[in-house]
Amino acid sequence: MTHHAPTAMLSAALQAAEYGWHVFPLRPADKRPALHGEAVCPLIGDCAGGHRKWEDRATTDPDRIRRAWADRPFNIGIATGPSGLLVIDLDMPKRNGSTDTPHGVTTFKALCEHAGQPVPTTYRTRTASGGHHLYFTTPRGMRLGNSAGRLGKLIDTRAHGGYVVAAGSFTATGPYTVTDPTPPIPLPDWLHALLATRQASQTLTAVAASPRASRYAVAALRAETATVRAAPTGERDCTLLSAARALGRFIAWGDLDRSVVEEALQEAGESAGLSARQCQSTVRSGLNWSIARNSPQARTA
Repeated sequence: MTHHAPTAMLSAALQAAEYGWHVFPLRPADKRPALHGEAVCPLIGDCAGGHRKWEDRATTDPDRIRRAWADRPFNIGIATGPSGLLVIDLDMPKRNGSTDTPHGVTTFKALCEHAGQPVPTTYRTRTASGGHHLYFTTPRGMRLGNSAGRLGKLIDTRAHGGYVVAAGSFTATGPYTVTDPTPPIPLPDWLHALLATRQASQTLTAVAASPRASRYAVAALRAETATVRAAPTGERDCTLLSAARALGRFIAWGDLDRSVVEEALQEAGESAGLSARQCQSTVRSGLNWSIARNSPQARTA
């Protein structure tokens, strides 16, 4: 079919780049990145100075895009962070889920009504599964991470550390198409407030109210999560690991609940631009290391 031709995908990738969106290839008819992983990195070309992941390699350079899409019908990924975008993903219920579960579109409409706001008119695409992506621009200095369900059931967001499948791509389920070509509008203040407040404050407020948490432990948690959020590209994972190791002792000493620390560090890591999976792995590793060395048994051994 003609819509699978590399030239069609190339045109869609170039179109996205013209908007200033940083693109990278996804596997043909798939949503997963087509770039090599760290385990098989050849350390040449873009990776000559060290392995670079898809977010760092995403580009708006037309020549690089033409070379990447010259021979294979790669789908198109848009790295939302480098593109200055926050995309709200309004998903569909799982096919084997409850028939009473509302669509993400329905939940988002109810959220807007509750806030006394209209559903934003902005660049919108329809996903292969029938969901919708709403694109918003973010101002310089705003660093929101990805979220899952923070705004409501079946509503996710993609920003730093995330990507979306661009219009023009195809999977076995169907195409990704533009349903509203309106240029992306700035993220409304009321949505930013909901995301930022719940992302940065919710967990820390709960910690401060906990009878177990000492004032020193709460201060340490605030300081470490702030450091993780501000970590520059290239240092985010090691900063998160260091924070987890520093905070693990408070779990071992009974000052903080592990679930609370994990949630706070997870939010901070995703806000800095790390993926949810990477955050989980790094936080678990750091906490396990610290707890093992700071437990009463370790200190009496």
